[in-house]
Amino acid sequence: MAALSGKNDYRILLVGDISKAFSDIATIEGPCCQVCRNVGDAIEAAGRENFRVIGVVISDSLSKSGSALKRLREVAAGAKIVLLAQMHQEPAAIELITGGLESANIADDYLICPVPLSRFRELAAPAAVEVAVKESVSIDAGMEMKIKELEKLATEDELTGLKSRRYIWEFCKQVIERAKQGGGRVTLLVFDIDNFKHYNDVYGHSAGDEILRQAARLMRRCCRPHDVVGRIGGDEFSVIFWNEPRIRQGGPQAERRSTAAEHPKDAIFIAKRLRRELQKTEFDSLGPEGKGVLTISGGLASFPRDGSTIQELFVQADNALLEAKRSGKNRIYLVGEPESDIADIK
Repeated sequence: MAALSGKNDYRILLVGDISKAFSDIATIEGPCCQVCRNVGDAIEAAGRENFRVIGVVISDSLSKSGSALKRLREVAAGAKIVLLAQMHQEPAAIELITGGLESANIADDYLICPVPLSRFRELAAPAAVEVAVKESVSIDAGMEMKIKELEKLATEDELTGLKSRRYIWEFCKQVIERAKQGGGRVTLLVFDIDNFKHYNDVYGHSAGDEILRQAARLMRRCCRPHDVVGRIGGDEFSVIFWNEPRIRQGGPQAERRSTAAEHPKDAIFIAKRLRRELQKTEFDSLGPEGKGVLTISGGLASFPRDGSTIQELFVQADNALLEAKRSGKNRIYLVGEPESDIADIK
């Protein structure tokens, strides 16, 4: 356990490898901050000291089981526990807070890293100090709200509430790097709505917007909680399918063999389900003829068989989408398969 001061007035406890958690790591100093290498050391520290906020860096081992965090919560009952997550770890952070695990609700909030340490320090400041800090940098409540809105706009599509193109790009880069290290699989689905311009022209742009919002809700229901669904422009969407740490099967070597050999069956299954659900859904903005008329065309590309970078996967998936369009639409093509349409795969 590494303490940054010998005094007993710590208010912040940071747990784990904090090297990538903060954008200004060099400023971690002073009597109000303590760093522990792991949760076990943090439990010991929390038994001796009173902390206002405990920041825990998420690792794959920690996200598999929350038992250690549960014990930390019990020992540091008065502290606010905040998870520090990389973008690809956001699903694990959400599940540790609200999910169905026995360890759920053992943390209060999470932050996507890297974050400024000054922002994290504000969580630990008493109300009077917090007000003074805000006044000293001339940031009023309205400006703070605008900053939060800008952060949301950078990661979320305003119309549909799905993730933005920028978020999708960065998230996919991170999970590919993680897959290279641990043998995971990543599959990118890119698709658009067939004849969407026709719906806009005939029914109006407000009807088109409602189609996009309804399709977005449908996509979320069809995908798994940890898969990332985004709108990348106009009527074009993408889904990142990836093996979240808690559901790995067979170990890294088995995953490497399976990933190299074939497209993940779960991604194909979910893409098929999405097409089926579109056929059953009533799109009220299209009137009484709106049930079953909406179709999509798309392309599926997988790491590492179809590309080793996010750029390569997007190019391959886009090419498969264009081929699906040229072949008559209403189909999703796999990259590099003799029988490309997923409808032909049993």
